[in-house]
Parts: sequence; C-alpha cells; structure tokens
Amino acid sequence: MSTILLGAVAYDPKVVTIWDGFRVFFAKHGLDFDYVLFSNYERQVLAHLSGHVHVAWNSPLAWLQTERAAKACGRRAEAIAMRDTDCDLTSVVVARSETIRTLADLRGKRVAVGAKDSPQATLIPLEYFAAAGLVPGRDFEVVYNDVLVGKHGDHIGGERDAARALAAGTVDAACLLDANHLAFSRDGTLPASSRTVAQTRPYDHCNFTVLDDAPRDLIGRFRELLFSMHYDDAEVRPLMDLEGLKAWRNGRTEGYADLAASIDRFGTIVPFLEHAASEISSARP
Repeated sequence: MSTILLGAVAYDPKVVTIWDGFRVFFAKHGLDFDYVLFSNYERQVLAHLSGHVHVAWNSPLAWLQTERAAKACGRRAEAIAMRDTDCDLTSVVVARSETIRTLADLRGKRVAVGAKDSPQATLIPLEYFAAAGLVPGRDFEVVYNDVLVGKHGDHIGGERDAARALAAGTVDAACLLDANHLAFSRDGTLPASSRTVAQTRPYDHCNFTVLDDAPRDLIGRFRELLFSMHYDDAEVRPLMDLEGLKAWRNGRTEGYADLAASIDRFGTIVPFLEHAASEISSARP
C-alpha cells in the first residue's frame, strides 16, 4: 500500500492531536496517511522541495517560499485546498490615543508588530503602511515581537505581546489579525479604549501545497476525502473544530498578492531562496 506523507509545523501541542485524528479518518476510508512535524516552515519547505513529503500544510509565507523556490528550479507548486477560515482575512492597526485617527498620525511614533515572519501581524501590515507612503523604520519605529520565529506567527504569541505593549503604553499602535484584535479585547489583553485606526484589504492564509512530482492518484484521493468531511458529521466535527474550520475549499492563490508585494518590497525571503537553491543544487547527483 502506498502512503501519502504530509509535512506540518509543530506550532502548538494540539498539532499532534489534529494530525493523529486525520490519520485515523483517512485510514477508515482506505488511504494510508502519515505525517512529519517540523520545528519551522523553512525546514519544511526544504524537505518538500527535496521530495521527503508529498504535501505540505503551509503558512501563506511558506506557500510563497515554496512557489518561488520551485519556479527557480523549473518546477511548479499548486495550492490544492484550504479552510473556509483561511479566506478573506484582514489585519488591523489598533491605537488607544484620541490623537491617533489615521495612519498619518503614526508618523514618528512606535508601532508594535508580531514576529518578523508573521504575515498577518507584520509583513502585510507593514506593506500597507509602505503603500500608504509611510516607510517602516524611517517614518515610524517598528517594534518587533519575535516570538518563535520560523513558525510564521501561527502561535499568535508575538501578536499578544504587541497587544500587551499597546495596553502598557510603551507603543502608540499595534498590528493584529482582526480576529485576534476581537479576541484580545474580549479577554482583557486590550482595554476597551483601543480602536481600529486602519484595516488592510482581505487576504488568504494557509493552504495544502503540492509540487508537480506529487503522486497524482494519492493526492486526488487525499483531496477527495478532505472535501467529504462535513461539519454536521459528529465523528469529524471535533477534528474540524481543532483545525478551526467548518468546510474545506478549493485552494486559490489570488489572496496572497499583498504578502507577495511585501516580501518583494522588503526582500524578506531572498536569503531563504538563496539557501534553498544551494541546498537543492548540492543534493543533486
């Protein structure tokens, strides 16, 4: 029996429970599935490009790393599925002072962001600032909260620290995923006086990524079984709750445009692409 092998990043202990649950679900439907956990997305992307896994559960930044590294090698990456909750997210710039009402009011101020590799709390918001004419590091100070760099902000620890800095008054604004802003307001991390100054355009988050050499039959069955999962099925609902979705959707890539613009503007993944090219080249016979 052929096994389909998935790569995922261990950003939280629940990841083991999630993929163990998927393993049981797939086995019940005749698909031999297993997974490998990585400590960071960069190592996962390299493993995928080297053929060690068939499919990767990628952050949006890891998707762009994979897509661009694959293209540089004359290969092709494809996003085959994503959660309903990965679609049309937004980030917000939050402030407390009544004197800060627009992005322009943050000129010369201190703005807290998440980890330097967080799409939602750093890269996309900083692109939003730059596109509006405020250059990060020149027109305002960027205060990074580098919690667990390599996990691309999946753990939200950096965002929580950014919110705490705003609450403590050590920064003038904080960049957060819209949903996390609401959660932090509800749990008391942010005071009721905090408010949204600006909001980014909608963008997409994680996806299942495959490369052009993936076993098509196995990938087809994997995708078929994903789409057979229904939230009203009591057997799979706990698993879907853990993974934070109510339905699987087709993979799409249009929602990564702003993140792509950000990494192009700031050169975010250039060192990784150079490293990937070196590793892949040295691995060839």
